[in-house]
Amino acid sequence: MFMGEYRHNVDEKGRMIVPAKFRDRLGSSFVVTRGLDRCLFVYPQDEWSKLETKLKDLPFTKKDARAFTRFFFSGATECELDKQGRVNIASPLRDYAQLDKECVVIGVSNRVEIWSKTIWEDYFAESEESFSEIAENIVDFDF
Repeated sequence: MFMGEYRHNVDEKGRMIVPAKFRDRLGSSFVVTRGLDRCLFVYPQDEWSKLETKLKDLPFTKKDARAFTRFFFSGATECELDKQGRVNIASPLRDYAQLDKECVVIGVSNRVEIWSKTIWEDYFAESEESFSEIAENIVDFDF
């Protein structure tokens, strides 16, 4: 499981250090793609395969299904870590997520997300205000 929040930088060549706690779980090869809310989603191969199977089952006759799968798969790229534990993020993905220097890397259960620091801080501030309401609407945690 991926969890936690880490601050890193993207260098001028588009490389970013992957948090050490995420490296083993991601494995030697993983997939980076466009995510929702202007971030990037990073999946280990086993999780990517599960997601791919689910998306293949969407009805291609539905306009929204076609649009989502196009958006999701066209941005996907298979990546590997270099010897320093860095991943090279493709330019179109950096542009999509507006990654220019400072970024935030978060663990979200079965995936990792990479955010522009600015976009993450705005998103977090907005969501923090309504966190209790969001939780109440989606799940009963039974604490």
